[in-house]
Amino acid sequence: MNATKNILLLPGDGIGPEIVAEARRVLEAVSVRRGGVFRFTEDVIGGAALDRCGEPFPEATRQAALAADAVLFGAVGDPRWASVPFHLRPEVGILGLRKDLGLFANVRPAVVFDSLVQASTLKPEVIRGLDLVIVRELTGGVYFGEPRGIEDLGAGERRGVNTHVYTSSEIRRIARVAFDVARTRRKKVCSCDKANVMEAGLLWREEVTALAKAEYPDIELTHLYADVASMRLVQNPKMFDVILTDNLFGDMLSDQAATLTGSLGLLPSASLGVSDAKGFRRAVYEPIHGSAPDIAGKGIANPLATILSVAMMLRFSFGWNEDADRIDTAVRVVLDSGVRTPDIATPGQPTVNTKGMGDAVLEALERPPEGRS
Repeated sequence: MNATKNILLLPGDGIGPEIVAEARRVLEAVSVRRGGVFRFTEDVIGGAALDRCGEPFPEATRQAALAADAVLFGAVGDPRWASVPFHLRPEVGILGLRKDLGLFANVRPAVVFDSLVQASTLKPEVIRGLDLVIVRELTGGVYFGEPRGIEDLGAGERRGVNTHVYTSSEIRRIARVAFDVARTRRKKVCSCDKANVMEAGLLWREEVTALAKAEYPDIELTHLYADVASMRLVQNPKMFDVILTDNLFGDMLSDQAATLTGSLGLLPSASLGVSDAKGFRRAVYEPIHGSAPDIAGKGIANPLATILSVAMMLRFSFGWNEDADRIDTAVRVVLDSGVRTPDIATPGQPTVNTKGMGDAVLEALERPPEGRS
């Protein structure tokens, strides 16, 4: 029998509740298939927590996340909270979650589905068959470095400070994740930095190179400056297999890679902590898109990125590769059949709402394997 797994749902703001609801339905289908393995709890984060508790990352949410076997996160943010002090901004909720759970590695696949090649702004011959993964360091660098803040210099002058800083151990830790992921794929890692103008970037390049030579001689390692990598992602994205980079550059490059696929609504992510002696690692799974407040409550958001994040949860947190493969296949079958939410539809093409897309995935999951392609 499978031990019960505690799943914490953090829908958050905007379209978060709508997309997480559909992903939960998929998890429930997996749970039924495995004999009732999941126990769900739900809590608030971001703006929803600010409204209810007066802070974006309440202690109760923190404790629930620490106690969970895995966390499924929706999105945070809305213009109505744009004027609150920085420490109360909804986005502080997800930063706190990552920091307190020790989620140092963000794994973001970017895959172009054959049936959606035309949705990309790039030429089909450039984008067809794209399948890459970005491994981004998540708890260091300029987003967390000290000193930071805004100081008053007097005479109407102010100065904003953020510090970009990494240690050798932080670099080696994230590099191992990238190399391990590459071993399951085409065994190619491109490490991206700014070693030409940043000492922290130079340290990054030196540490990654040394680790590859010492522990991963089977991996082909290359280096690119982050700005050059950004250019190559548009010129020749299929040259990449696994991209390794720091927090700041990873934030930008992963969003750029996502747009190549035609919609942010298609791409999942996993934020992973360190595995303990028993193999358990804390993890948060989330779509890479934002809260999309302009369509919140309309029931038209694309839930596929969140559903694909569920597949990553089953793979990374529980080792249930067969179940993860079934979800990935179901999504592909649904897209191949022409089911579309508005964000991925061509002009004049019929669309379904958020629940309709969830229904289609659940129906595909119920088909016998021979009924899938």
